[in-house]
Amino acid sequence: MREQQQDLQSVARMLVAGSKGILAADESGGTIGKRFERVHVESTEQTRRAYRDLLLTAPGIEQYISGVILFDETIHQSAHDGTPFPQLLLKKGILPGIKVDKGAVDLPGFPGEKVTEGLDGLRGRLAEYRRLGAKFAKWRAVIAIGANFPTRTGLEANAYALAQYAALCQEAGLVPIVEPEVLMDGDHTLERCEAVTEQALRLVFFRLEEHRVQLDGMLLKPNMVVPGKQSARQAGVPQVAQATIRCLRRTVPAAVPGIVFLSGGQSPELASEHLNAMQALGPHPWAVGFSYARALQEPALQAWKGNPANVGEAQRLFIERARLNSLAREGRYSEEMEKKAA
Repeated sequence: MREQQQDLQSVARMLVAGSKGILAADESGGTIGKRFERVHVESTEQTRRAYRDLLLTAPGIEQYISGVILFDETIHQSAHDGTPFPQLLLKKGILPGIKVDKGAVDLPGFPGEKVTEGLDGLRGRLAEYRRLGAKFAKWRAVIAIGANFPTRTGLEANAYALAQYAALCQEAGLVPIVEPEVLMDGDHTLERCEAVTEQALRLVFFRLEEHRVQLDGMLLKPNMVVPGKQSARQAGVPQVAQATIRCLRRTVPAAVPGIVFLSGGQSPELASEHLNAMQALGPHPWAVGFSYARALQEPALQAWKGNPANVGEAQRLFIERARLNSLAREGRYSEEMEKKAA
């Protein structure tokens, strides 16, 4: 038991070590289908494998990426040379992870709110993912803000599911990444987002401790505190950084090794700016890093467009985005770097 606890601590620390971050390449079939549609690429098993291969075989990825969250389809696939993706990553010193939730569905009786499914059969699936090489897992809860929600019931339902998932992960020897995402959709203010995020995180950590989850063997993947996309009052980078760190200091125990932010629909540049600004407010009781999907991948996807001839340029843009976020983790990012990168 003691040895497993130490293993969990070691993996969690490796994921947030230095200035590296986590690549979220765990888009569901529906999500990646929408992204492919924007660049006029048909979403098939072959094109999805080719795209993930582009990312995971990018030269130099190990300099900036510590872990990759895979989708169920992807963890069973192989690179173009036949190497299974988990083995490919481990050879580069990158930890393979896996998305294990089954997606969000409507919460009965609570219009506008959702709860994430996937606990049924999770123990067996975690054992199989561990056998395939996974070292950590991720579960996403979706929390929307509206005039009459989220309710306490909605927040509790998601906090309870996150805690059960995290406990099952640690039982299986996998580090859980706990992701309660307060969405950017809506016209709510920065202050409302901060209040909801604080309430959600308080409940999540209450349930995690109740389920005896080892806090130093997990990571938190939260949203940044931002106004809704339709809000009449948008916030500057310093305001977002201050509100986010203030909220996390009130709610996240120092025992948690790291916080790896989701980008939540922000542009790649803005996600880097916000991360960089948060470093200036340190030192923090936990490592502050990134676990981005679109904010790391978007330039590469736009360049690739499903054409094998574009793989080299797409990989260059992906690595450059990873490098800029690595610099943001160190507080050394600047807008001028974007012009040079372009």
